[in-house]
Amino acid sequence: MTTSPAGKGARSADAEIAEYLRDHPDFFLHNEDLLTQLRLPHATGAAVSLIERQVEVLRDRNHATDARLTELVKIARANETLGTKIQRFTRRLMRAPTRREVLQQIERGFREDFDATEVVLLLFEAGAASGKERHVRHVAANDPNLTGFETLMSSARPRCGQIRDSQREFLFGVEAGSVGSVALVPLISDVPLGLLALGSHDRERFHPGMSIDFLAQLGELISDALARD
Repeated sequence: MTTSPAGKGARSADAEIAEYLRDHPDFFLHNEDLLTQLRLPHATGAAVSLIERQVEVLRDRNHATDARLTELVKIARANETLGTKIQRFTRRLMRAPTRREVLQQIERGFREDFDATEVVLLLFEAGAASGKERHVRHVAANDPNLTGFETLMSSARPRCGQIRDSQREFLFGVEAGSVGSVALVPLISDVPLGLLALGSHDRERFHPGMSIDFLAQLGELISDALARD
């Protein structure tokens, strides 16, 4: 389809007028009567003056700006709350005098401060004596059940979302059926120390799109606490 010369001329004139108005922003100051004569189509179909249209555009922009500001304030408050929780969790680990107390505080912190329904701390310590902590399990680093977690451990980065049924059953045992979503946090110091698994009944509690930065920070804190003793 070809464009007629008249159509090209109209667009050229529009461009020239637009350029002139950009170069002379005070044009309407010297031609105020035009502001009331110019009419623009409204979304409702009615014609409105240029000033009314400008007010409408500015109002829409203000609404968008207010919405964005509200969202930024919401994010800032959420980050502040999260920072307070991480600080409290850090103090829990620092004040724990023994390894057993460290293990207890890890479970208690995630349950009380981070609303984790299930907390499992898988430690790569074959033959280690199991304590009374229900959430702590000891396995050999070459345990066949860990094969499915090799990519996770090699990445050294937390992962959130869904996992295979066999993995969920290995981690959470009899509670596996009630776990809707999972966060996995590799625990690594100089060597791999273990794996922290957090489970929630809510399928959307841990999802692939969520930020994992705070989980990575918590993983570093736990790894340092475990390597300390």
